[in-house]
Amino acid sequence: MESVGQMLHDFNVEFDDPTPAPGVLADRMRELVDSDDTVVLLAGKGPDGLSVLRFRRAIWSEGLECYLAEFYVKPSQRGRGIGRVLLDSSLHEARQRGADTIDLGTDETDTVARHLYESHGFTNRANGKGAQLSTSTNGNSDLYGPSIRCPD
Repeated sequence: MESVGQMLHDFNVEFDDPTPAPGVLADRMRELVDSDDTVVLLAGKGPDGLSVLRFRRAIWSEGLECYLAEFYVKPSQRGRGIGRVLLDSSLHEARQRGADTIDLGTDETDTVARHLYESHGFTNRANGKGAQLSTSTNGNSDLYGPSIRCPD
């Protein structure tokens, strides 16, 4: 989990967001993964990318809701298809666990990430700043669930 803590720390540093030390993040991620509602997927040999999925029971269906809480590829590894493979794996994992929908938040200005998400069927459901993107894991375009917004 040390590499997960380091990548989460690096992600926040890259975007000038406050961040705990990598070791603190690694400890927190251990707790979350042990609680069985959080999955961390790693990609690349470094590893070079990560996806953090959070699951909870849905209100409007018998399935689960999945929130793509964190998605990061190291800058030196971008443009090599790692993000695409990682997102494919994330969607597969969500389906395998029984999620009906997946929500995520991203900055409106992060056009590269938005293009990746939208190429996988995510749609922008936000009004105003930020982008709240959602997709159905079963191809159904009727999406239910909470309104998850990115920070301003």
